[in-house]
Amino acid sequence: MSAILVPVCEEEAAGMIRAAAEGGRTLAISGGNTRIGFGRPVEADAVLRSAGISGIVAYDPAEMVMTARAGTPLGEIEEALLESGQMLSFDPIDHRAIMGTEGEPTIGGVFATNASGSRRLSAGAARDSLLGIRFVNGRGEAIRAGGRVMKNVTGLDLVKLLAGSQGTLGFLTEVTFRVLPRPQTEQTVIVSGLDDEAATRVMATAMGLPLEVSAAAHLPESVRGRFLGGHLPEGAATVLRLEGLSASVSVRAARLRELLGRHAPVSAIENEASAHLWRQIRDVAPYTDNTCRPVWRVSVAPSAGFQVVAALRQEAGIDVFYDWQGGLVWMRMEADPEADLLRRVIAHFGGGHATLMRASERMRQAIAPFEPLPDPVAVLTQRVRLSLDPFGVFARRIT
Repeated sequence: MSAILVPVCEEEAAGMIRAAAEGGRTLAISGGNTRIGFGRPVEADAVLRSAGISGIVAYDPAEMVMTARAGTPLGEIEEALLESGQMLSFDPIDHRAIMGTEGEPTIGGVFATNASGSRRLSAGAARDSLLGIRFVNGRGEAIRAGGRVMKNVTGLDLVKLLAGSQGTLGFLTEVTFRVLPRPQTEQTVIVSGLDDEAATRVMATAMGLPLEVSAAAHLPESVRGRFLGGHLPEGAATVLRLEGLSASVSVRAARLRELLGRHAPVSAIENEASAHLWRQIRDVAPYTDNTCRPVWRVSVAPSAGFQVVAALRQEAGIDVFYDWQGGLVWMRMEADPEADLLRRVIAHFGGGHATLMRASERMRQAIAPFEPLPDPVAVLTQRVRLSLDPFGVFARRIT
C-alpha cells in the first residue's frame, strides 16, 4: 500500500512535492478519497491528500464570493452558504454512491474534477464559477492564479486548466469561487409517457420558452421506478425544474403545464420532493447498485443523445437516462464497456465525450476511460504538463 501524506498547510505540501521530484517518486493526488476507482488504476509511491489543508478563508455573502482551502469538506461549505441563503450554482455531483466509496467530498476535489450537476444546463459548470486558485506545481512551487472577481483575468487560463485536470497538473491548496442566492422554492413539471425522441423535442421546446427552466431530464420507463421510491407517475418521465420566488414559480409552472399538457399527461411535484428527485438525478441513483457494471458519462449535443442510444441498442445491452436536456447520457452497460463501439457511434452523430465512470480495475486498465484527445490538443496538453510538472511527479489517471 502506498504511503499517505496529509500536509496541514501549503508550505508543507510544497516541501513534500519537492522531495518527491528530487527523489524521482510519484504522487497520486486525493481530496476526500470519494472518487477511488475513477480513471486508470495508478501505481504511485505515495498518496498526497489535501484533507489537512482545510477551512473557509473568506466569505462575504454580499459579494457572493467565497475563498476556502482545498481540503475543506463540501458539507462545511454548503452549510455556511445555507446559513446565508446561498448555494453553489453548479450543484456538484456526489460520486460516493455510484463509485461505492466513503469519505467526505472536498471543495478542491469538486473543482479538480469539474463535478457539475443538473443545474449546469442553466448556470454553467463548476469551472465557470471558479475565480481564483492557489496550487503547488510539480517543482514544489506555490502559484496563485486569478482573483476574487471575474473581471480580474490575471492567470485565468491557469484557473481553467486546473479545473477538471484530475490532479495531474498541480496540487490545489485554495479556491475562490462565485456563489448564488438559494431559490425560495422549486417545482418540477412531469410529462409522462414520452419516448426518448419525443422527450428530446419537449425538453428543447421547454428550454426555448421564456419560463427560466433550470434543469431538464428524461427518465425512460426502465429507470423511472428507481426514482422517488417508485412514486413517479406511470410511464417514462420527462422532468423540468423551475426555481425562484414562490409567486413566479407558480405562474411559470402553470404556463408550462398548460403548454405541454396538450400532448401528454402532465403533473408536478414541489419543494422537498422536487429537490430529492434532482439529487437522485444528479447522483445517478439508478446505477448505485453496488456492482462494477460499467457506467459511462456521455456528453453530446442534446439533439443527438437519443440517436446515440438508439444506435447502441442495436449492438449492445444498455440502460440509460438523460440529463442536461438530453445532452448528458448516463449509460450502464450490461456486460463489457464497449468503448470502441460507443465512441464510434458518438463520432457518427456529431462527436462528443465518453468518460468511463465505473468499471472493474481490469477493464479500466485495458481501455481509455477518458475521451482520447485529438493529436493537436494532445501535443498542447503534453507541453502544459511538462511546464507544470517536468519531473512527472503527479500520477496520471487520464492517459
